[in-house]
Amino acid sequence: MKLKQLEGYLGEVAAFKNPKVQLEQYPTTAHLAARVLYTAESTFGDIDGKSVVDLGCGCGMLSIAAAMMGACSVVGIDVDSDALEVAQENIDEFEVEEVVELMQASLCHEAASAGSLELDNQLVTPMKGKFDTAILNPPFGTKPGNKGIDVLFLQAACSMATGAVYSLHKTSTRDYLVKKAESWGFECDVLAELKFDVPMMYKFHKKKAVDIEVDLLRLQPKRKQV
Repeated sequence: MKLKQLEGYLGEVAAFKNPKVQLEQYPTTAHLAARVLYTAESTFGDIDGKSVVDLGCGCGMLSIAAAMMGACSVVGIDVDSDALEVAQENIDEFEVEEVVELMQASLCHEAASAGSLELDNQLVTPMKGKFDTAILNPPFGTKPGNKGIDVLFLQAACSMATGAVYSLHKTSTRDYLVKKAESWGFECDVLAELKFDVPMMYKFHKKKAVDIEVDLLRLQPKRKQV
């Protein structure tokens, strides 16, 4: 499937009906989703015939894109039941219900030290190495109580995937995330610098739309020296 064709199809994916600001629910655009999945498959062969996990799947944009690019199975995980309801409607509309499965779960919970988050290992540990590829557009972690959530999502993805991880993050966090990835034993490459279009969705928004600079990162386990 060509890039423009994929983007055209994804333009029909419905977005959040009542987005929740605390969950930092901003829709992944068809433009971004198409480029992430098209690159993952056309350049690296990480989607077709692969098992894929989509962390923080929201309304299912990346999950559906993965299915359309030939994934043999996709599991979309999100904490929000309202988002998952929309995601299921999208999956049914695109007729990919035999490929995409949804799961309601929270990857993180409040740590013993107040004001910080940690991975829910009861969820993450049993899913270690269960997928070939992980895709995600995690919360940026800018809202109170969400600090570091972007890193935790990325860490969970690295645990669950045996192959590559594709993730979107603020460009301003690039150096920090590259060092984090190295500490986990992963190589981290910046595949593209993109614009994340955030429309006027919440009361505190003053502008009709804002473009946020984001990196498309690809992580993979470091090769062992022979």
